[in-house]
Amino acid sequence: MTGALFRNAANDAARIFRLQRTAATNPFGKLDPLPIGGDVRRRLQSRPYFRTPQFFGKAKKETSGVSGFCSSSSSSSSSTVSTAGFIGWYLSMVKSRPVFTKSVTSSLIYIAADLSSQTIPQDSVDSYDLVRTARMAGYGLLILGPTLHYWFNLMSRLFPKRDLITTFKKMAMGQAVYGPAMNVVFFSSNAALQGENGSEIVARLKRDLLPTMLNGVIYWPLCDFVTFRFCPVHLQPLVSNSFSYLWTIYITYMASRAKPTAITS
Repeated sequence: MTGALFRNAANDAARIFRLQRTAATNPFGKLDPLPIGGDVRRRLQSRPYFRTPQFFGKAKKETSGVSGFCSSSSSSSSSTVSTAGFIGWYLSMVKSRPVFTKSVTSSLIYIAADLSSQTIPQDSVDSYDLVRTARMAGYGLLILGPTLHYWFNLMSRLFPKRDLITTFKKMAMGQAVYGPAMNVVFFSSNAALQGENGSEIVARLKRDLLPTMLNGVIYWPLCDFVTFRFCPVHLQPLVSNSFSYLWTIYITYMASRAKPTAITS
């Protein structure tokens, strides 16, 4: 009987020792429901506690990578904004103050074109006619810029599509209506500012208008096709003004020709 008591005490002590070792290995008291061996159970229970630091360490590396990507993307975006600063400012001005912006743009292009037109036949800067340049600047600012804005808006309302047939319709309207009308206004206003009377203006139109319109039929269709087919409405005056640089060199030369003989009735 004493031996049985000693055996029971030994078994109880061994069971308590095993429970203490299990509690030390698994402090949360989670036991594997499957009756597997003690060594395998300790390896399975100890696995999450050894992988947890690795998981957090990987998360820190990924976070630093994301922050590095954000910093690099922000620096590249800031450089892009600085590079396209003037273009962004101009586009915002086109949307907020369209008539004013397009008029100033047209005036600057007419100034550059007139100076280029005067440079071609001249030998020195002293021979520049700044009054003539001022007339061209005023025409671009007060007449051409506003009319281009309203003309392109009218074409977009009358012909809202941008397919091939609609583009040809807009080109035909420009050659038949807008182009001849603006040529008449240009030659008439420029002659009037030079002090010519009515008969002299009529004589200038009869001499210069038809050759100018014929040359316009050669030059403008391709420019109008690119403008109407591929450009949005709010940028069409800018594109048209860009094409008109070479045309303005020619037309300012035509407007500066000698005064024709007045037609007598």
